[in-house]
Amino acid sequence: MYEDIRKNKMKTGMIVFGFLTMITLIIYYICNAFGYSEYSIIIALIFSIISTIATYYNCDKVVLASVKARPATREEDLQLTNILEGLMVTSGLENKPRLYVVDSNQPNAFATGRNPENAVICVTTGLIQKLNYYELEGVVAHELAHIKNYDIMVSAVVSVMVGFVVMLSDTFLRVTYRRRRNDDDNGSANAIIMIIGLICLIISPLVSQLIQLAVSRRREYLADATAISFTRNPDGLISALRKISSDDTTMATASESSAHMFIVTPFKNKRKTDRSSLFSTHPAIEERIQAIENLK
Repeated sequence: MYEDIRKNKMKTGMIVFGFLTMITLIIYYICNAFGYSEYSIIIALIFSIISTIATYYNCDKVVLASVKARPATREEDLQLTNILEGLMVTSGLENKPRLYVVDSNQPNAFATGRNPENAVICVTTGLIQKLNYYELEGVVAHELAHIKNYDIMVSAVVSVMVGFVVMLSDTFLRVTYRRRRNDDDNGSANAIIMIIGLICLIISPLVSQLIQLAVSRRREYLADATAISFTRNPDGLISALRKISSDDTTMATASESSAHMFIVTPFKNKRKTDRSSLFSTHPAIEERIQAIENLK
């Protein structure tokens, strides 16, 4: 486990550096498109450093806002808060994560935050309503395991930065297109910039997918195993996974950039498979269940 935590910290550093480089390049070309070639690299570096720092320290807020989550209260979510308090004893974590709830009929959950000291566990109202006590405990334990294993640090940073780079790529393409239309005298230079912008726009979703896969499906197996060590009840998590994966309701606020964070993919059309595919953000449910049963 400690080796995985160390690797997750290193992986986060590499991802942050990679995104810093991509943002710098995109801003550099945007500045060139506007004719600020002398100051392009300076503007690009300043913008990319500020945006990367802001993203790192606010990734949890951005993710929670994207799914329209609200803070859980002890009065309305007593069972949920009691489960978390009980699991804090067995998990060995010193800082209790903040609890959030998403108003959605789809049963699902995720954890986010840059470290265990600034962590959040978010569940849907559908999860609270459709799962029994032990199933809900298994899901919360799974998300608590992601926090303890530092998976959340990688997931949150990837989720926000991927979306940011895609947005910049789209902006870049629009800017260079307009620039090209308004400046026919420099057609060849603008054509080159346009091609670069188009390439950025095309590869951004692919980069997003590859980085999400770099987070690794293995983290789900590790979180499942860690959750069992917290609850000592594999049947609760197994039953929860089956219920969540077989549910046909949709989550309106789910997006491709954050799908890898959930305990089960929020897109029901991607759940209907017996085996994990190369581009799956999650292992197949039956494979996860088999791995949990092997722990008994």
